[in-house]
Amino acid sequence: MIHRLFQSIDKALHFKTAKAHCDIPCKIYDPSTAQLAALSCVRLMDLIKEVEDKGELGVADYAQVARLVSEKESASTEVKEAVRIIWGDYFKAPQFEQLPHAHELTHNIMLQASKCKQSITREEGEKLVELVNEFAAAFWLTKGVETYTAACPYPPALDVVYPDLKA
Repeated sequence: MIHRLFQSIDKALHFKTAKAHCDIPCKIYDPSTAQLAALSCVRLMDLIKEVEDKGELGVADYAQVARLVSEKESASTEVKEAVRIIWGDYFKAPQFEQLPHAHELTHNIMLQASKCKQSITREEGEKLVELVNEFAAAFWLTKGVETYTAACPYPPALDVVYPDLKA
């Protein structure tokens, strides 16, 4: 009943929806979200290419491409959001002193993620993964955590920077 009351009030007054990662410093930051989203961009580009390679396309194929493109663009936006949060909320003077190129790297990721939204070219997605891996390595450096690189165990099987949490 109370829920319906608030819904009615919301319909009349149109409350703004509050969204946040963590404006209360939770200190829980991890670039893996951006890495998974960048890998997803490449995978979705691969799936789009698979449909294209079928040759003659039907309505169902066009619908599938539309869904794949939409998801690719969402994943590109997710990369930007995840990197922006770490850069804006976690990075402070000590991290910027340790990583003087952090602003440029973050800016390059934003630009590359935009290119991925505009393109279906796998090479653009691979470049995004490379930049996000560089960001991940830099992030873990600020935490004093060693990293290693290995191919992810799922498509698109690209190299990913992982924290070595056993060290």
